[in-house]
Amino acid sequence: MNKLVISNIIGAALLMAILPSAVQSQTIASKYDYKEAFNPFFYTNNGNEYRSASGMPGPNYWQNAVDYKIAAKLNDETNEITATVTLEYTNNSPDELDFIWLQLDQNMFSQDGRGHLIVPLTRSRYGDAQSDFDGGYDIESVKFGNGNDAEHLITDTRMQVFLPEPLRPNGGKTTISIAYSYIVPTHGADRTGVLETQNGKIFAIAQWFPRVAVYDDILGWNVQPYTGPGEFYLEYGNYEVAITAPANHIVVMGGELLNPNEVYTPEQAKRLEQAKTSDKTVIIRSAEEIAQPASRPQGKKELTWKFRLNKSHDVAWASSPAFIVDGAKINLPSGASSLALSAYPVESNGNNAWERSTEYTKAAIEFYSKTLMEYPYPVAVNVAADIGGMEYPGIVFCSFKSKGSGLWGVTDHEFGHIWFPMIVGSNERLHAWMDEGFNTFINDLSTEAFNGGEYYRPRGDANRLAQALTRPDLEPVMSTPQNMQERNIGILAYLKPGFGLTLLRNEILGPERFDRAFKAYLHRWAYKHPTPEDFFRTIENVAGENLNWFWRGWFKYNWRFDQAVRNVVYYDNDPSKGVLITVDNLEKLPMPIVVDITTKSGDTHRVKLPVEVWERNTSWTFKYPSTEEVVAVQLDPDKVYPDHNPDNNRWEASVIQ
Repeated sequence: MNKLVISNIIGAALLMAILPSAVQSQTIASKYDYKEAFNPFFYTNNGNEYRSASGMPGPNYWQNAVDYKIAAKLNDETNEITATVTLEYTNNSPDELDFIWLQLDQNMFSQDGRGHLIVPLTRSRYGDAQSDFDGGYDIESVKFGNGNDAEHLITDTRMQVFLPEPLRPNGGKTTISIAYSYIVPTHGADRTGVLETQNGKIFAIAQWFPRVAVYDDILGWNVQPYTGPGEFYLEYGNYEVAITAPANHIVVMGGELLNPNEVYTPEQAKRLEQAKTSDKTVIIRSAEEIAQPASRPQGKKELTWKFRLNKSHDVAWASSPAFIVDGAKINLPSGASSLALSAYPVESNGNNAWERSTEYTKAAIEFYSKTLMEYPYPVAVNVAADIGGMEYPGIVFCSFKSKGSGLWGVTDHEFGHIWFPMIVGSNERLHAWMDEGFNTFINDLSTEAFNGGEYYRPRGDANRLAQALTRPDLEPVMSTPQNMQERNIGILAYLKPGFGLTLLRNEILGPERFDRAFKAYLHRWAYKHPTPEDFFRTIENVAGENLNWFWRGWFKYNWRFDQAVRNVVYYDNDPSKGVLITVDNLEKLPMPIVVDITTKSGDTHRVKLPVEVWERNTSWTFKYPSTEEVVAVQLDPDKVYPDHNPDNNRWEASVIQ
């Protein structure tokens, strides 16, 4: 230990010896434990060849891939879909695979489905315990590419296909074809379903084909059953889809329509091309035309719509005779373009409602493309359905009842999901906050930017918000959505992590450092499968900050935050010599200190102290060089920190000793 260090220690001891006795009074009882908050051993894994300690994919990072060819037919009288899916699966892992797991999400809606059996008698988004609907897949056949039957075992929402010989590592391929059918549930966990309108049914079709589960370096096969709350975790690949529907239907999908001249009238096909080059919304099929038979191609009972979507981990679509359709050009930073499309019934048209959907879709995607990463799909379709809001690659379903700020909010949110988790493919079954929370965070930025802030409303007082975000009965953010009370999912998956990122950006790191780190995470993990640790490590490494105290308190645990002004005294009892202010940390979560000091002349001075003051202290005393009397001291003056007990944040001169 050198002389300077020894001198500093002695100096600090002498300072404590001469401080007024009021400052040395017994600390108020605190729950804070700095050894726990700043425990350096936050990460449970070291970096390896697959995932770097810096948060990047490692030099030998791998993930498997699957391409799909699907031919489906919709019976709009029975609500039945009959289809065949052929998938080519590539094993890029270093392991031999003896079997492949697939997800059969529709089996949740059978009477024996786990998801149905665990729906409470009280109201739930994910099902009705009293419903007598008995859905699920009817699997007709499972065959390999050579035509041989494939041995398989179905367990709830999962199917295990046993391979005749192990699938070799590092590029081995196999092909499986499955013929199946199912009845579309009317209310499919608020993610898929059927809406009756005055001009016919709207089918919002998702989770509609057997999809290969992810095999990764974290858990091997990810075989968590689909029960409703947890969404999706899927492999990337290319899709070719043919959908046969009644000829009076219009079908939209989150992919490129390959045969518009076969499925639209000549006039509609012309309008569609106009929309691709127009910054203003172009009506492709109007409300008045819906009742006109000539608004659909004549002479056929059915039409087959052909689509293609590449580099995606899912595909969804909608079909209805009731659709108004309009569209506009989406301008992308590279100079390329995409197409915004909206499909909605006459019930949703007018009075600042769905006639603005394309405007909203275009604005949201242009903002995120400029701010984050360019939109990757040829189309962005917004469908009005009996679904609160649900996202899939290139297409989203939003409530047909939404209008005004509500429609902007749900449209912006669902299309924000293109970046999280469609581009950044995190595991939604386990980590809902990594898509919902990140998306909630970016939605604030886009809403502030849209149309001069037309619908922007600042969150406001974070002290009041903390009452909800850190309620002692809440589960931690880093719980699976299945492991949260349903009433808490909105806070824990959306609001709390979204607010946490805003806090990290605006108050802890600053926008410049945070934005660079956040974009690095997105670009590093685009079309890959990150874990929470990959996100945490990327932010720390790119921003250059140890944030284990923040991840631990806000995400891993449900810690509360409460700073308090305990003492304000003058040095040597002389206002001209400065003032000594003591702040206590009373709860388990530390945060930086921000304090406004108002002097007798009316001037207010701000002092900011880093979170490191709490690395080995439960209270902190600092000196402000005032030259006159202090009349007020205010912690967190802008009310941006989640202090659930702001009553002890202020000191006024009337209580000075």
